[in-house]
Amino acid sequence: MAKKILMVVTSHADMKDTQTNLEDKKTGVWLSEFAESYLAFKDKGYEVTVASTAGGVSPVDPGSVDEQTPQDFLNAAKLLENTKHVDDVTADGFDAIFLPGGHGTMFDLPKSKGLQQLLRDFYEAGKIVSAVCHGPAGLVGATLSNGQPLVAGKRVNTFTNREETEYGVAPYMPFHLESKLRDLGAIFVATPNWNSHVEIDGNLITGQNPQSTVAVAEAVLSQLEKN
Repeated sequence: MAKKILMVVTSHADMKDTQTNLEDKKTGVWLSEFAESYLAFKDKGYEVTVASTAGGVSPVDPGSVDEQTPQDFLNAAKLLENTKHVDDVTADGFDAIFLPGGHGTMFDLPKSKGLQQLLRDFYEAGKIVSAVCHGPAGLVGATLSNGQPLVAGKRVNTFTNREETEYGVAPYMPFHLESKLRDLGAIFVATPNWNSHVEIDGNLITGQNPQSTVAVAEAVLSQLEKN
């Protein structure tokens, strides 16, 4: 029987600069992070279900699409037009959960009670919990049954504070994700900007940036093949 992976994406389409009153910028899912992981899972014959915090259409960050975007990425993006509501999904029957990034995740993933419950259920069942770039924003609100943050004492990484500053949208962010994970007790491990980097701590797998997506997906597949 094919293994099943749940992908949870953002439903948030805007980011507003509250520090300098710059005009709003559009955001959403970073397409390569969704498409590269989705295609890697499908190529292995795994069943993939896509959910989002609000269900329905999940917006694609316009900055992640241009004339060079591969056609198979654009084909995969069609799945973002009709996602399940995360509150209507349970961990039952799934083998792994994967959170792609995009700056939209910073606004809705940390607040989603449905996602927080899913992450707890997956992790405590020994199933794989994985995320890349800003996807670990979903881990911010996740706690275990004992009340401790899921990331406490775990090796993790995410889009770093340095990368956020260099990319130029730090003023739009509600918080710095690296700093928040450190505050929650995570052992944050990073490499220089824009290098592929993955951290694996038991059944928790996290990647630093868009360049890390394929490596994170491969780590998830490697873990699944052992089970």
